[in-house]
Amino acid sequence: MSDPLDLVVPDAEAMEALGARLASVLRAGDLVLLNGELGAGKTTLTRGLGTALGARERVTSPTFVLARTHPTASGVPLVHVDAYRLATAAEVDDLDLDLAGSITVVEWGAGKLDGVVDSWLELDIVRPLGGDPAADDAPRHVRLAPHGPRWEGVAI
Repeated sequence: MSDPLDLVVPDAEAMEALGARLASVLRAGDLVLLNGELGAGKTTLTRGLGTALGARERVTSPTFVLARTHPTASGVPLVHVDAYRLATAAEVDDLDLDLAGSITVVEWGAGKLDGVVDSWLELDIVRPLGGDPAADDAPRHVRLAPHGPRWEGVAI
């Protein structure tokens, strides 16, 4: 896979299923960046990823702790990071993440991990905005963009 993939994800269940689909191709050393507004579905996607990997505990937002490590059935930990309150790559680096030995998912990571690894997956999740209360249940538009040699020829 070298070209971006555009998807319409109809609901939260489908967002979790997308996470499970990604889990099938992820391995230790993979970095996944999730971008999107509050409520876009970043943690929901990560929950599906964690379930498919056999995470021992339910994946929840790491907003207040910044990073959570979830042991998984495969032995490769899932590290879930919320970089919303971090301003720079140096602050992310201060978390001392084991990028090589884990599957690392970073919410709000755009521009904060530049140059850290040579390959990553980036997902931009867009949800309808505005005052419409039904927008929370509206379909999301997801652009999955692979970066670097790791993703050449990988089908997602």
